[in-house]
Amino acid sequence: MAQTSQFCTFYLDKLLFGVELKGVQEVIRSLDMTKVPLAPEVVSGLINLRGQIVTAVDLRTRLALVPRPAGALAVNVVVRSDDGAVSLLVDEIGDVVEVEENTFEPPPETLRGSVREVILGVHKLDDRLMHVLDIEKACQMADVKEIATAGR
Repeated sequence: MAQTSQFCTFYLDKLLFGVELKGVQEVIRSLDMTKVPLAPEVVSGLINLRGQIVTAVDLRTRLALVPRPAGALAVNVVVRSDDGAVSLLVDEIGDVVEVEENTFEPPPETLRGSVREVILGVHKLDDRLMHVLDIEKACQMADVKEIATAGR
């Protein structure tokens, strides 16, 4: 019997991404955010999650995608990292998907730079690819430019 894993899926710029379900604390609609002066570009701000201050990382910026359209609200996928809870800002939440290990493949060759560093690989689903995000690397607060330079 094939080994399976469960993933919380979400969309960024119409692309499907997933993080292992065991690393997800909760999913919350858009929350008020406090901007942080001089923070790295990937940090959108801080949110108050029932008294816990959580850093919000914009995954569109982290993955070098086009900025979220003006007025479009992000969804918070709160994950547990080594540094505590971090909110990953995504466009839209998907479903919980269970996949078999044999559908996993390394990151596509078309992924370059800092994006390749954050993607563990892909799972082939029936109608599309699910990019598997490395939670720890996605939560790093360093600027994307710094990560790209370090990866060379």
